[in-house]
Amino acid sequence: MVTTATLDPDDNNRPNISATQVKELREKTGAPMMDCKQALTEAKGDMEAAVVVLRKKGVSVAAKKAARVTSEGSVTSYIHAGGKIGVLVEVNCESDFVARTEDFKELVHDIAMHVAASDPKYIRKEDVTAEDFAREKDIALARAIASGKPANIAEKMVAGKMEKFYEEVCLYEQPFIKDQTVSISQLIAAKIGKLGENISVRRFARFKVGDAGETVAVSRPEQKPE
Repeated sequence: MVTTATLDPDDNNRPNISATQVKELREKTGAPMMDCKQALTEAKGDMEAAVVVLRKKGVSVAAKKAARVTSEGSVTSYIHAGGKIGVLVEVNCESDFVARTEDFKELVHDIAMHVAASDPKYIRKEDVTAEDFAREKDIALARAIASGKPANIAEKMVAGKMEKFYEEVCLYEQPFIKDQTVSISQLIAAKIGKLGENISVRRFARFKVGDAGETVAVSRPEQKPE
């Protein structure tokens, strides 16, 4: 259902946001009521545009909090496909209080489930090894040249291929399996905006019955106390 706002009779340029709209947006996003009202006002009552406003705000809040130390959190397991795939994931936050909230627990569960389904190899772009990056770039460049493209066009094609590579192998860059319009980094950013603390994935391990090895990824972002 699409909802729109009427104009405030005291201000022709300001939409009159109803409590029903605010409640609907909160149910959609989980964001605080005041943030929902501000987003709807900014979006002139357009519900979908307000969702985008909240997502952008979540990313902005996440960037401001990115340097804060995350020494609390939780480890969660997820077993998928009839016991054929298992995941352990550690997600960190700043306080034990936030770690015990349902919002945080839901996030950790969703990330573990996503890792089971999508099989990322790294957590962030920065975690990709120089060897893996160089190998994929060489392959992409060779294919572009083999297709007969000029060198300048080939380089642009390689840049696009490398972004796709990151999306395939880096957890934070992957589209969330429950909502393909949102990346894992945006999913985390939204929770940071709502809970008011820095949140980061520290490490995960993924096991699949019959595989010779397992996927283990660890991220150690530089953190400095405020």
